[in-house]
Amino acid sequence: MTYDPLIELMSRFEGVRISNDSEDAFAALSVEDRLKKHIVDGIKKNLDSHIQDALKTYEPLAIINEILLDGMKTVGELFGAGKMQLPFVLQSAEVMKAAVSQLEPLMEKVEGSEKGSILLATVAGDVHDIGKNLVDIILSNNGYRVVNIGIKQPINNILDQCSANQCQVIGMSGLLVKSTVIMKDNLLEMNERGLAKIPVILGGAALTRGYVEDDLRDLYEGQVHYAQDAFEGLRLMEQIGTGEPITIEPRGERVKSHRTDGLDPELYIFDGTKSDVEPAEIIPALPFYGSRTREKFDIFEIYKYINLTALWRGQWQFKRPDGMDNPGFNDYLEQEARPVFERMQRELANILSPRVAWGYFWAQGDGNDLIIFEEDQKTERLRFTFPRQREGRRQCLADFFRPIGSQEMDVVGFSIVTVGSEVAQLERAMFEKGDFQDYLFTHGMGVESAEALAEYWHKLMRSELGFGHADPPDIKGLFGVKYQGARYSFGYPACPNIEDQAKLFELLEPNRIGIELSEEFMLVPEQSTSAIVIHHPAAKYFNIR
Repeated sequence: MTYDPLIELMSRFEGVRISNDSEDAFAALSVEDRLKKHIVDGIKKNLDSHIQDALKTYEPLAIINEILLDGMKTVGELFGAGKMQLPFVLQSAEVMKAAVSQLEPLMEKVEGSEKGSILLATVAGDVHDIGKNLVDIILSNNGYRVVNIGIKQPINNILDQCSANQCQVIGMSGLLVKSTVIMKDNLLEMNERGLAKIPVILGGAALTRGYVEDDLRDLYEGQVHYAQDAFEGLRLMEQIGTGEPITIEPRGERVKSHRTDGLDPELYIFDGTKSDVEPAEIIPALPFYGSRTREKFDIFEIYKYINLTALWRGQWQFKRPDGMDNPGFNDYLEQEARPVFERMQRELANILSPRVAWGYFWAQGDGNDLIIFEEDQKTERLRFTFPRQREGRRQCLADFFRPIGSQEMDVVGFSIVTVGSEVAQLERAMFEKGDFQDYLFTHGMGVESAEALAEYWHKLMRSELGFGHADPPDIKGLFGVKYQGARYSFGYPACPNIEDQAKLFELLEPNRIGIELSEEFMLVPEQSTSAIVIHHPAAKYFNIR
């Protein structure tokens, strides 16, 4: 391993940096360096008095532009170099916001004092806003005016608000695959209205750089850029503001247009060629027909099923610093992420409200269709149509069930879980208050608690179906899907049609536990997840190609 003295220094002191905020650490520093240290180290203690000292020499606007923003620039450089973790970046942003809040009342509004302006929106039908809000935090604390109009925003309102607030750039975000199609439609609408002079920045988990920089850039008559994260958004805003050309890495031969909605019609054609899936030897007894609900849980039992890798590295974005080996990174996570996890469990114990609706139904496969029958086992109630792989094993979810016309009915399960809307309300309050680090922690904890509840309930359903005794003995085995059967969530590769949520709602009636369906078939509250539960031993996750 290459020795890096800065990494070594940070690994020794990152665990105590939040509380290492005594006056002694600032004693030998100039007033400028004191304020920069507040920003870079994320220290709020004595910030007020150090700002008062700076006001003896500097005007309020100069403190922001010449000192504080320089500190935020250092934060961005450390993050970009892999030497600062996102939670600590947000801690620095908290200090920046507190400092600016103290200085703003002393300032006269100066025309052109802002570095630039951007309108941010999550596109129509999409309820996810964590990525957009992180962009808001980073840009607004680096001197940009941000108008954040929230989730589920149609193009008409995006354009109206952009005009009303005189924003220079539009940023559109979305998590869903379907949101990428809406972004494309929005760009075409802007072309039609002659508004392609407005630069557009796009971001979100379902987007790819190639799709934006090849396909969408071809069709939009103005500037359109892809931002992988908030700091790339910051770099793009700086380049747009200065008018300097935005460099694009060579990508070789351009990839031409491709579908992004996951609903390629060719995948739904059934030509009679089925996969090699053999019928299950044993069909479980139906635990009960129809749906039930449960609303009383021990939240600390649910916490045991949280996937810490998904939470710490995915949601909270603790990354392995360059030069640190895996054992060292594991130690680092125990020092930095574990205490946060323990605190979040306690603080959210009375906020999270786990609830479940689940049920079992008679079913048979019919080509690419899964037919759900009434309790009489004869009358068709509804059917799902799933895509089939065009090559390879040619798998389709319908293959895991006894075929129609056979002498034996099969069994399918469905589940939908939530941890309630209260955690989302708490998140919004934290964001508005400027508690950015805890906003990130709380959001991630809510999302992964819902996933943990789904994992926990799937285990119970396997027991109800009669084969839970074969489950692996430890949580690691569960996360590795070392059990019989699988659960598939709508919107993902094997069952990509998100509109099938409406059929699940018909079967489970989850409005009884406070879950609703948006106009774009998204679950509300966001911290909810649904699934079709398949018992077949060969049922594993697969992609549709």
